Amino acid sequence: MTIPSARVFRVLALVISAIVSPAVHAHAVTIDWVTVGDPGNAANTGGYGAVATDFQIMKYEFTNQQYTDFLNTVAATDTFSLYNPEMGSSARGGITQSGTSGSYTYAVKPNMGEKPVNYITWFDAARVSNWLMNGATGASSTETGAYTLNGATSGSAPASNRDATFLIPTEDQWYKAAFYMGGGTNAGYWAYASQSSTAPTAVNATTVGTGTSGGVSPVTSGDFANYINAASWNSETGNVTTVGTNGGASAYGAFDMSGNVWEWNDAPSGGIRGGAYDSLVAFSLSSSARELVAASYDSPNVGFRLATSVAVVPEPSTYAMALAGLACGGYSLFHRRRDR
Repeated sequence: MTIPSARVFRVLALVISAIVSPAVHAHAVTIDWVTVGDPGNAANTGGYGAVATDFQIMKYEFTNQQYTDFLNTVAATDTFSLYNPEMGSSARGGITQSGTSGSYTYAVKPNMGEKPVNYITWFDAARVSNWLMNGATGASSTETGAYTLNGATSGSAPASNRDATFLIPTEDQWYKAAFYMGGGTNAGYWAYASQSSTAPTAVNATTVGTGTSGGVSPVTSGDFANYINAASWNSETGNVTTVGTNGGASAYGAFDMSGNVWEWNDAPSGGIRGGAYDSLVAFSLSSSARELVAASYDSPNVGFRLATSVAVVPEPSTYAMALAGLACGGYSLFHRRRDR
């Protein structure tokens, strides 16, 4: 996942306004990342979680607002069925579609912008990866880049391309970001992504879908998760809840990797991990639970988050260095065009 320096400069141009918070600003889409360090860590006893290099993963699940921004950029015609009508018709979906083919527009439902996008196939997530890798504009291809899709919306999930920069996490990356204890290469693994090996307490929900427990809302620490249909709101028994409000983060700072929605990884044929709001037992949220489903599978309880290399998303100190470069006349360098 090492990238040529010209790509680094391009990404710096996209994120230069984010000095205070390490986020990528790719046009309308803002993504917060956390770094997963301890390269070369040992796998767990089942053989998962070993990753040779540092990488970054989304701090939160990809949201309805982020996906709406993506749709409004690339899906006026929606050639590849990136919008699932159940996003609009289901009370657990968060996005509406208006207009006719060629002029479709998309909007977030009330109180759903910061909920995880659902009804997402592996191919949908792969197209977001391609779009980001190609510059996140209306002219950016969704068919090549991180993955070579060539119009496919079903069948086997192709492997990521060698120069992929934004991609669906490998199963080992996802597993490590969720369960590894951190602090060394033989630190071991938690059973749940809230840094615990005991079953999490299920959160409830406020009337607008924020995680709550014992009168505390949002729930941003502790051994909690959104599961067993306990988070009921919007007339639904069990529902998605606002990302980052359902318990403590993993050791690396990623939220909701146990519960809320299952998340895609790149296991053969398409893999999901982490459990969801409707998982009826804590086991489904644990490091031992693993599901293989068709890459074209979609459901109200399946969403995603992406990963990238540390080089693509600089740390705050790198932002400062980039600004210094701009002050010294490096402006044109950051705006160098490149073909991904």
